[in-house]
Amino acid sequence: MTITPGILKLAIPFSTAVLLISCGESEVPAPELSFAETFQAQLIEAKPGDVIEVPAGIHEFTRSLSLAVPGVTIRGAGMNDSILSFKNQVQGAEGLLVTADDFIIQDIAIEDTVGDALKINESTNVTIRRVRTEWTRGANTDNGAYGIYPVQSKNVLIEGSVAIGASDAGIYVGQSSQIIVRNSRAEYNVAGIEIENSTFADVYDNIATNNTGGILVFDLPNLPVQGGQATRVFDNQIFENNNENFAPEGNIVGNVPDGTGLLILANDNIEVFGNRFADNNSVNVMIYSYALGGRSIEDPDYDPYPEQIYIHDNEFVGGGTVPGHALLIPWHKATGLDSPNIVWGGLVKQGGSTENLICIANNGEESFLNLNGGASPEAASTDTTAHRCSLPRLPKISFAFPPDD
Repeated sequence: MTITPGILKLAIPFSTAVLLISCGESEVPAPELSFAETFQAQLIEAKPGDVIEVPAGIHEFTRSLSLAVPGVTIRGAGMNDSILSFKNQVQGAEGLLVTADDFIIQDIAIEDTVGDALKINESTNVTIRRVRTEWTRGANTDNGAYGIYPVQSKNVLIEGSVAIGASDAGIYVGQSSQIIVRNSRAEYNVAGIEIENSTFADVYDNIATNNTGGILVFDLPNLPVQGGQATRVFDNQIFENNNENFAPEGNIVGNVPDGTGLLILANDNIEVFGNRFADNNSVNVMIYSYALGGRSIEDPDYDPYPEQIYIHDNEFVGGGTVPGHALLIPWHKATGLDSPNIVWGGLVKQGGSTENLICIANNGEESFLNLNGGASPEAASTDTTAHRCSLPRLPKISFAFPPDD
């Protein structure tokens, strides 16, 4: 029986890779896979020292990515050019999860993840340069919690990066040590930049605007790493952080009032200088104990009181017109005054001294309020006599990190 070539082609299943053409045979090459289809394999098969290039374009993913190989660099063509998009994500808690030392990521964007955008866990020597994390629908409770999110890590450099739309914190470093966050921008997050339960951090030359709270320095109970201290916040632009708080219910940052510039909670040895605070509607700077307002503390190892806070040589412009903290609101109603630029909750350890607890100096036309625990508006004081002091300057954070390409 004679079978023409055309009929023979139709008789062979579609899945076969071989087609008979005329009287001979030839292989049809398999379709070239997209970058998105090969990226996770590259992460799994990487070896220390590898550089994984992410080409320009929008690369769509439906599942989380992960990297567990040390010494790998992920490098894109630019934070507005090489985009990892998770807008159709159906699986995973993060966009990219890294559990490896000596990690570098730069010139790339991670967008619209279900959960955290870039999480780095238990890593040493982390370099994040010119990375953008963003939820493109804007401020929304259903956005992921964290944008750039190193936790329980050491020697963390974040620079030239952008974080937009996180329902907790745009740039967050938690339970870590030796940290630099610089030359970055945080906008339309609940917390713009947050240093939590961490030690030895420099946060400088950043822009924090249009968040609920611009910069937060927290120490919280019931976490494996506690004792947050030795953070410098300097030379930042912290202005118009008046965005409505959109944190999910029950989230601790859900308690941050709209219009907060800098909030220091239960942290010690903090130096704040050279910053420009402007038009943060609730308060430009607020310092208070975790116990303020009667919050219960069940962790016996937790110290809820901020101590040795040195605020000097900052510029204050406007702000305080719409006090939002629960204890500032009655003071505002009783006095008709705007929030002073620097507000202290006033709680101290039982039997503790207030000497050199909160020191302020050379802040231009600064104003100050001690809420004295918030017992009543009448108990609050604007007397700065006990706070005209100075504290030792904190040292510069310095550690080795790779040069910028």
